[in-house]
Amino acid sequence: MSQVDATDYSIRFKYGVHTILLFVDSLQSFSAINKSLLEVLRERFPNGLKISPALSDVTPVPTSDDVRIVYGLPNNVNDLSQGWKILRIDDDDKPVSKGLKDNIPVAFAFLADGEELDDAQFLVDVPTLDDEYEDELGSVSGRM
Repeated sequence: MSQVDATDYSIRFKYGVHTILLFVDSLQSFSAINKSLLEVLRERFPNGLKISPALSDVTPVPTSDDVRIVYGLPNNVNDLSQGWKILRIDDDDKPVSKGLKDNIPVAFAFLADGEELDDAQFLVDVPTLDDEYEDELGSVSGRM
């Protein structure tokens, strides 16, 4: 296991219902981050990424290393339901040069062949307090 040092950031990569916590060197290139993220996704989610608890749809994890990954930063870090803005990066850009900070949530999406950066859609399931309340009510009423 590699050691975490002072320049490492914990980044919460988000897709669908999943949050993947990775420690990345703030001076590491995004091409290296892409590779690390893909390795984790392939290992942990061989059957794909679940988009929503209510849907059975999954997004397959790309098998090719030359897949284009797009990242998004929250419009409001305190309310992820307000959506995401595309983080425009080059492969050799680094998290610190793009304003990322420790423990920041970052959405990601895979671009298909022919898709442009602006076509990216960040599918992030953001639970609400109402969802939690309904779950509790459902489990209480289910016991009666």
